[in-house]
Amino acid sequence: MADTAIIETNDLRKHYDGVEALRGVNLRVQPGSICGFLGRNGAGKTTTMKILLGMAQPTSGEAHVFGLAADSPRESLEIRRRSAFVSEEKDLYPHMTVEAIIRFTAPLFPRWRDDLLQRYLRKFDLPRTRRIKTLSRGTRTKVALLLALCRGAELLVLDEPTSGLDPASAEEVLQALVAHAGSEEMTVFFSSHQISEIDQIADRVVIIERGRVLVDGALDDLREKFRRIHFVFDHDAPEVTFRAAGVGRVKRNGRVLTVLSSAGVDPIVEEVRPLHPRSIDVVPVTLKEIFLETVNAED
Repeated sequence: MADTAIIETNDLRKHYDGVEALRGVNLRVQPGSICGFLGRNGAGKTTTMKILLGMAQPTSGEAHVFGLAADSPRESLEIRRRSAFVSEEKDLYPHMTVEAIIRFTAPLFPRWRDDLLQRYLRKFDLPRTRRIKTLSRGTRTKVALLLALCRGAELLVLDEPTSGLDPASAEEVLQALVAHAGSEEMTVFFSSHQISEIDQIADRVVIIERGRVLVDGALDDLREKFRRIHFVFDHDAPEVTFRAAGVGRVKRNGRVLTVLSSAGVDPIVEEVRPLHPRSIDVVPVTLKEIFLETVNAED
């Protein structure tokens, strides 16, 4: 296993009462990246995160964080010391005030940063004397994020960080993540089913569906590789069995044959050209289209 990966899994599997939550997940996240973990509800995102942090045990396969085995009690403790996790529920002690939960949390982490504390108290405009249970969901999210960002962690793991937030609060949280990752050289691994959020801040994207990774790559590379090719014929579009790599969903609609490609255009065009299409049109594909095409292909 290479030394540079912050997160690496190999054929990771997890069964719950006979249900396959993970079916051979392979991940590799490089240091300093912002990796968006995209999938529908129930796709396996939260299960993967819990295994990475030693909060759940895999049925089989391997998971390493910082080169440490996530299924080892001793090594997973070290993983959690060097990581920060914010769950979708934003678990906080409801009867504590904001000030009290900060005082409670700070001594637990030797690398706690008071300079970051002051920065995020100002940025998020948090009410120090208010009890957690009286705060809005958006404000609770900001408190949870503040506690995670100030502990000096090398890896930030976020499970649906903007779930339930209004657009303004979601934007504030996302911009804080980008700025922090850039200034503190932190790796961010965050799950979401909000495609626009991942498109906005991630430099790497992993799409998971039904416990399997369908797409994994740098976002710029995915935008470059994925193309939709429209072939228009003088008559009904022919049925074609493609040999070229990277052929995704193929649709025939009257005179139009549409092919989604994830590995370039030229080999596909060369296969169809002998069938004499009247025109060939190649168009880029958005992350939303990549997501919908890949997950719907599994249905």
